[in-house]
Amino acid sequence: MSIKDLYGNPEYSSNLAHFAALATLAASDGPIMKEEQELLDRFARKLSISEKDYEKVMDPANKFPIAPQVHSEQRLERLYDLFRIVFLDNKVDDQEMVLLKRYAIGLGFSSAHANTIIMRSVAIFSGKIDYEDYLYLLKK
Repeated sequence: MSIKDLYGNPEYSSNLAHFAALATLAASDGPIMKEEQELLDRFARKLSISEKDYEKVMDPANKFPIAPQVHSEQRLERLYDLFRIVFLDNKVDDQEMVLLKRYAIGLGFSSAHANTIIMRSVAIFSGKIDYEDYLYLLKK
């Protein structure tokens, strides 16, 4: 038995927790739409989620913890993935905002920083960014 078998694979556990967060967000505003399901399927492949774990995650009775990320860039990438799911229907509702904040804090952002990042991300994803942000994004 390898050490990985004994202690589990932390990267896979983190990916599974992230996938579970994506699935929870997709289901937060009602039944999962076809577009959400397709994106979840792509994320499952990208994150190497096993078929068995995929079925567990998609079972509404199961709950998975959020895996905090050490590096800021990893946190932002995870949050970006969540926003992609949320904005498939081109809007974010109140329940999704609550979940986004909870996930952002779970990923390791402070409450204040989570609010700032979420509000800026909503503005970017909804296309309602101000001119200064627009210039910054173009020059980056």
